[in-house]
Amino acid sequence: MVPKKLRPLVPYLKRYRGGLIWGALCVLLTNGIAVQFPQVLRHAINDLHSGVTSQKLLKFALAIIAVFVAKGIFQFLTRWIVIGISRDIEFDLRNDLFAHLERLSHSYYQRNRTGDIMARATNDLNAVRNLLGPAIMYSANTIVFTALAVGYMLRISPKLTIFAFLPLPVASIVIQYFGRRIHERFERIQAMFSDISARAQENFSGARVIRAYVQEQAEIAAFEGANQEYIRRSLGLVRLMGMLWPTLELMLGIAVVIVLWLGGRQVLAGKMNVGDFVAFNTYMAQLMWPVIALGWVINLFQRGTASMTRIEEIFSQKPEIADDPQIETRLPDVIREIEGEIEFRNLNFGYDGVPVLKDINLRIPAGSSLAIVGPTGSGKTTLVNLIPRIYDAAAGSVLIDGRPIREYALDSLRRQIGFVPQETFLFSDTIRENIAYGLSQEDSTASLDEIKAAAEAANIANDIEGFPDGYNTMVGERGITLSGGQKQRTAIARALLRSPRILILDDALSSVDTHTEDKILNHLREIMRGRTTIFISHRVSTVRNADRIAVLHQGRIVELGTHDELIARSGYYTDLYNKQLLEEELAEV
Repeated sequence: MVPKKLRPLVPYLKRYRGGLIWGALCVLLTNGIAVQFPQVLRHAINDLHSGVTSQKLLKFALAIIAVFVAKGIFQFLTRWIVIGISRDIEFDLRNDLFAHLERLSHSYYQRNRTGDIMARATNDLNAVRNLLGPAIMYSANTIVFTALAVGYMLRISPKLTIFAFLPLPVASIVIQYFGRRIHERFERIQAMFSDISARAQENFSGARVIRAYVQEQAEIAAFEGANQEYIRRSLGLVRLMGMLWPTLELMLGIAVVIVLWLGGRQVLAGKMNVGDFVAFNTYMAQLMWPVIALGWVINLFQRGTASMTRIEEIFSQKPEIADDPQIETRLPDVIREIEGEIEFRNLNFGYDGVPVLKDINLRIPAGSSLAIVGPTGSGKTTLVNLIPRIYDAAAGSVLIDGRPIREYALDSLRRQIGFVPQETFLFSDTIRENIAYGLSQEDSTASLDEIKAAAEAANIANDIEGFPDGYNTMVGERGITLSGGQKQRTAIARALLRSPRILILDDALSSVDTHTEDKILNHLREIMRGRTTIFISHRVSTVRNADRIAVLHQGRIVELGTHDELIARSGYYTDLYNKQLLEEELAEV
C-alpha cells in the first residue's frame, strides 16, 4: 500500500519497473550472500575445533573471500541500478514540473513568489530524489537482510532470538514518535527556505532600487534574521536526529548485552556450541548497521514526503486558461490564419469580483489601427490582455474574425499576435537571441538579415551596431545593461520579427523620445499595412494618426473616433491634447 503523500510518484516508478525488478533481484542476492558469512564462520569454528590444518584454513579463507567478492558485485549493481533510477526519475520529475509551470496561467505567478517556486524545484526535488534512491535502497536492504538473518537466528536458538528482539516494540514507538516530529519540522524548515530564497531573489532583482534608497544594511539585517530563524529550525531538526540515532543504538546495545549474557551461559552449560554462538553474535553485529541506518532512512522518508507534498501543491494547480477539450476534433479548422478583425461584445471583466471593464462594445476591422488612451487604472492593459487570452473573458465576449476567441487553439492564436507588454522583459542572452525569440519553434531560427530588418523597423539597429559586440552583445539579466528605451525597442523588434496578424503595443513607446517615436510609428505603418495594430499610449503624438482612438475611463469607452472627431467633442481627449500642447510650449521656453 503506497502512502497517500507518495502516490504521485507511482507513475514514475511504473515507468522504470523493469529496472526496479532488476534492482530488487540484486537486493535479494546481495543480502542472500551477506547472510552466509556467519554460516561460514560457524562451520569454520566448529570444524577447526576438531583440529587446525592449512587445508582447512585455506578452504574457509577462500570461502570468506568468495562471499565478500560476490556480495560486493551485487551491492555495486544494486546501487548502480536503484540510485541510477532515482536520478532518472529526478530528471523526469524536474522536466514535468518545469513543463507544468510553463503551462500555468499568468495569475499563478502573481499569487506566488519566484523564490518559493525555485526552492520547490531545487531543494524539495533533491529531497524526493533521496527518498527514491538511498531511502528505498537501504529500506529494502534492511527488510531483506533482517528477514533472512532472523530465519537463521531462529534455527540456531529460538529462545535467544526472542530475547534479542525484546527491545523492538520500544524501538517501534521511538521511530514513530521521532518520524512524526521530523516530518513536521522539515515542512517548516522547507517553508523557511522558500522565504529565504524569495527574499534573496527579490533583493537581486531589485538591487538598483535597494541602492537608490540606501537600504543595503536594512536588507542585510532582514536577511540575517530570516537566516538565523532557518538555522534555529535546522538545529532543532539536528537535535532531534541526534536523539534518534543514539536511542536506536541503545536499543541494539541492550539486545547485544542480552545475547552475550544468555548465549554465553548456554555455551558454558554446553547447550550451544561455540560456532553457533559466534554465528548468532555475527548476525547481531551485521544487524547493527541496518538498525542505525534506519534512523537515517526515516529522516530521508520524512524529508521526501514533506517535499513531495510541496511539489504536489504545484502539480495540483490547473491552468486557468486552457484549450477547450473539444478543440482537437476540429483542429485543422482552428489553426487557420486569422484576418485580424477583433470584436468586444457586451464585455464585462473584473479581478476577484472587482469590476474593471464594463459593457465594452467595440469592433476593430482587420488591417486597421486602434489607439487606446485613458487615465491610469481605466482598464487599458486589461482590455488588450484579453486578446491573447492572458486573462479569460466571459465566453462569447471577445471574438476574432467573428469567431469566439475560445474556439481558437491557444498556440495558434498567440503565434499570430505580436505582443509588447507594458513591463519589458529581456532574457539574459544576446540581443540577437532576444529578438529571435519572437519566432516559434516551427519557424526554426531567423537569419541575421531578418533580425536586422526587425531591428531597423524598431529603430534600434543603430544602437546595436554601436555596441562593441553588435548583435552578440549580452544584455544582462532582464536587459539591465540597456536603457529603458533600448529595451522597449528590442521588444518591439522581437514582436515584429514574427510578422504578426495582430500587433499589440501596451505603452511600448513610453521610454523613447518623440523623434524616435515618429520613426518607429512610420516603420510600423509600412510593416503593419493590411494587419491589425492596437497600441496604448498617454501621448497624443503617438495616437493621433491611428484609424480610430478609444478613450477608456473607469472601465467604459466614453469616446471613440478619429483624432479630429475627438478634438471636436471637447471631452477627455481634448483636455489631454491641450494639456500636452501646453507642456510642449513650456518645454520650449
